[in-house]
Amino acid sequence: MTHPHGEPRPEVVRGLDRIAVISDVHGNLSALLAVLADIEARGIERVLNLGDVVGKGPRGPESITLCRDACEVTVRGNWDTFISANETQPWQHGQWVRDQLDDDEIAWLAGLPNAHELVMSGNRVRLFHASQTSEFHRVHFDHTQEEFRGMFANTDFTGEFTAGLQPPGATPNVVGYGDIHGAYLEVDEGLMLFNAGAVGNHLDAPSAPYTILEGVLDSPDPAPFSITFPRVPYDIEAEIAVGFELGMPEADAYALELRDGIFRGSVTATS
Repeated sequence: MTHPHGEPRPEVVRGLDRIAVISDVHGNLSALLAVLADIEARGIERVLNLGDVVGKGPRGPESITLCRDACEVTVRGNWDTFISANETQPWQHGQWVRDQLDDDEIAWLAGLPNAHELVMSGNRVRLFHASQTSEFHRVHFDHTQEEFRGMFANTDFTGEFTAGLQPPGATPNVVGYGDIHGAYLEVDEGLMLFNAGAVGNHLDAPSAPYTILEGVLDSPDPAPFSITFPRVPYDIEAEIAVGFELGMPEADAYALELRDGIFRGSVTATS
């Protein structure tokens, strides 16, 4: 088929695949249920999770159960690491979170991979919790250009647990992460960096965010590709009430974060 002036029409790509990317559930079951319901309503069947399933919110065990069932892959966040690694936590809230979990749930958190990779519409996509360095090394929204480029580098942290896609040594041109609790997209130098936001501890707006990747999955050939950021309302007050009802330490700080997006700022708290 050609245009009226004789040029060939571009081929139309039909049936694009969609993958939902969630992050930072943080034991907020109300937000997780709302986001998963929205994902299902859109007909999306594949969900990837960028970690921090527990901590901050009151329902870690329930969130683990639901993520294990709903998410194809969950990578390990900083909360997942130190809650599972330390039987004795250094502050009251962390100990309370750990004490809610059974041995199987703790083992699941400890065994999560560092990173995950996929190919979509000719893009090599790499996903991890905080950065290419570790789940504890944070890259903020207002990063330097050096930090931006570094997010696409191959490291021991990303290399050991990625999918082993070919060719060996290839670097991603799309990177997604969580950790900083604010969704954004930055495109520069042919590279795309996105943050999926925090489903259960959103500090950017009073609703639960996640990300949708749309394109041709497992295709090395260029094709349409998009990254979008739905936000889902849910009953924030009901979730806050659960924290108080269960006697969760720092429930008042949790309420401040969910209602007003104000990080609790405690020297013992970790975002």
